[in-house]
Amino acid sequence: MNTISNISVGRISAASTAYSAIAALSGRILISPIFLLSGIAKIINPESYLGYISAFGLPLPVVALFAAIALEILGGLALIAGYKTRLVGLVLALFSLATALIFHSDFSNQNEFLHFWKNVAMAGGLLQIVALEAVVLA
Repeated sequence: MNTISNISVGRISAASTAYSAIAALSGRILISPIFLLSGIAKIINPESYLGYISAFGLPLPVVALFAAIALEILGGLALIAGYKTRLVGLVLALFSLATALIFHSDFSNQNEFLHFWKNVAMAGGLLQIVALEAVVLA
């Protein structure tokens, strides 16, 4: 009887691990497009984004633009591939919070208010990836 119980527990554990891995991959794939599409938009229309960055008084707007493009494209791809997921998730979470605070903190504008909370929510999802990838990959 004990052997049967051990086999059942082993199968449940294996199934749970498989479902966790599928959910982790799915979550990473679902959160990546926001970064990939944003990075691509910046490549397609850099002048518009340079103007936007400059309007907020950030130093070195060209450097900031290229850094954002690299972070969004490479970070989005790394999440999908599962490459250094915890580190990438943490960096993208910090990036999301920074962009919320710098670019979307005009709460008198409803659109900016919503973008602020979208970025905060993305950071929360990314921090879940940081926390749970340790469990899935263990």
